[in-house]
Amino acid sequence: MSALNDTLADLIRLNTVNPAYGDGGTEANALPLLREFFRQRGIETTEQEVFPGRHNLLARLSGRTQRRLVLEAHTDTVSIKGMTIPPFEPAVREGRMYGRGAVDDKAGLAAMLHAVASIHADGIIPPCEVLLAAVVDEEFSYRGVVKLCEGLNADAAIVAEPTEMRVVIASKGVLRLRLHTRGKAAHSAKPHLGNNAISHMARLVLALEEEHRQLAGVTHPLLGSPTVNVGVIQGGVQVNLVPDHCAIELDRRLLPGEAASVVVEDYQRLLARLAREHPGFSAEIEEPPLLVDEALDTPPGAAVITTAQQVLRTLGLNPEVCGVPFGSDASKLSRAGIPTILFGPGSIDQAHSVDEYVELDQVAQAAAFYREFILNFS
Repeated sequence: MSALNDTLADLIRLNTVNPAYGDGGTEANALPLLREFFRQRGIETTEQEVFPGRHNLLARLSGRTQRRLVLEAHTDTVSIKGMTIPPFEPAVREGRMYGRGAVDDKAGLAAMLHAVASIHADGIIPPCEVLLAAVVDEEFSYRGVVKLCEGLNADAAIVAEPTEMRVVIASKGVLRLRLHTRGKAAHSAKPHLGNNAISHMARLVLALEEEHRQLAGVTHPLLGSPTVNVGVIQGGVQVNLVPDHCAIELDRRLLPGEAASVVVEDYQRLLARLAREHPGFSAEIEEPPLLVDEALDTPPGAAVITTAQQVLRTLGLNPEVCGVPFGSDASKLSRAGIPTILFGPGSIDQAHSVDEYVELDQVAQAAAFYREFILNFS
């Protein structure tokens, strides 16, 4: 427990905020700690360059067979802006460790590190090869896991995310789009000479809300219904000008089986209908999408799931599978043909929060789970 908590605290002290969010961070700050952790224990490591100066770190344990298990966790975090606690000064209070990345994703990473290290220290050769991957860029564009998947063959993967120690076999995908409405500028004293793009966008947002109310009847047994959120709107130049342009950014969560291309086609039909019904309405969907990530839906009978359930029963923890609405690296591993689950300590409710923390008893339980999974996956 003490060594595990020390590793978690050391990780939190590092500013690994994804460079896309500023704050002076980079995952490169974690590499010296990770390299040294494995060097001291005599475990082989290699690196993959994803961006200049930003590398995935891979550690390997040889197995008794050619089968391979991937343990994957990300090293980047979201921004520290708005936090109410010192982000890089780990503090322990009432069995919780606080700091940016405590639950997302440094607790899961620390637990994986110690699970692998303990097996090596005990001189155990696991049933299959273990590849531990500490990857970059999960919080922005998933380029770290995409690089990892290039030419990767494996029989199972576990992705560390805060799942409250539950086995997650399904997660929603995400489609992010930027949509534009076009109008005509004019002096606000004579608005009839212009064409207000913001008014058209208001009409479009209301139509999107109505469209998605009709999706409430489309459900997945573990994930519920698709959702949509308009998170950004930009338009206009100044108050006394009729705006000729407005844009929104839309986040659409996808269920397994929903293709992003089909959803985009549905939106194109909606824009065409609004143009027919409202003279002067002009709108377009920017290409390519800002982000496309298909959903995760691992078959219930997969060995990675049944082994996880067996281990959880042994540890006296809840073996029932579940689904989550958030995205992760898991769907990319799944699309690479690797049966994948999410599993890790803490709750997603604390991820990205102003006072992020993780329950330390769950971090210890997660390390025990990863170790036992490695020893039992054959």
